[in-house]
Amino acid sequence: MVEEARKKVLVGVDGSDRASQTVRYMGRIAPFQHMQVVLYNVFSAVPDAYWDLQRQSHVAKRVSEIKAWELQRRKEAENFMEKARKMLLAMGLADEDIVVKIRDRQEGMARDLIKEAEGGYSAVAVGRRGAGFLKHIVLGSVATKLLERLSFLPLALVGKKATPDKVLVAMDISENSRRALDSVADLFAGSPCTIDMMHVIRATEADYVTEVSGEMAEVFKNAKESLIQKGFKPEQIGSKIISGAKSRAETVVATARSEGYGTIVAGRRGLSKVQEFFMGRVSNKIVYLSKGLAVWIVP
Repeated sequence: MVEEARKKVLVGVDGSDRASQTVRYMGRIAPFQHMQVVLYNVFSAVPDAYWDLQRQSHVAKRVSEIKAWELQRRKEAENFMEKARKMLLAMGLADEDIVVKIRDRQEGMARDLIKEAEGGYSAVAVGRRGAGFLKHIVLGSVATKLLERLSFLPLALVGKKATPDKVLVAMDISENSRRALDSVADLFAGSPCTIDMMHVIRATEADYVTEVSGEMAEVFKNAKESLIQKGFKPEQIGSKIISGAKSRAETVVATARSEGYGTIVAGRRGLSKVQEFFMGRVSNKIVYLSKGLAVWIVP
């Protein structure tokens, strides 16, 4: 009998406080405590060609200073990774389930993370912003690039106030939405969190609202049965429909904030079949509006 491959999750970290928050958030999700958690740091080393300059006497001192700076930065990265490893150990993960990888930058932080993610991972998580963010930027450059390009795995963008205790899943009647729900079941199975499914209707016409509500009631029923089969208790699962909304995304995020959800889940695409759009407009807008929360974007 062939043993099933061990599931593993990739957590991209850069040494910032927000990276620590991302590690803490992932460690609180029960299923990940039984997976292999890979802490991955893309280290921006000084290019080898730069060291050739030390042969020139007038820049040799400066090259020496740069080399000392790089060694200090690498030591800081190692210290941070050890701190993150101990954090996960304190949260109940086994030592053998925590893997630390510090890799020199090759193509760029986002591209290097994506390349690593192709190695059999179940999910990827990063902070919404990293160490070098500007005050008014909503997403960091690495998070934005991952959002655009990492289309084959569930991706978590973790904000500084994110918690995994209450999860709000944005749903419609599309197949993509059902796959998103299946991903939620796999990602959070065995967790004590509550899972609430939500559908937003922009229309106000009574007949249309009644029709769509009926369709979604069937979707919610089937989804709840699927979640129960994955190990969730009926009392952990809820559903809600809101009609007459001006914006689906704004309504989802406003509900999450007002009702204490720390995590939002959305499918990468919804009902639209326009292939030019890499992400659905609703899910994309949810990401940019949900500052401070965790958003999972699932294929």
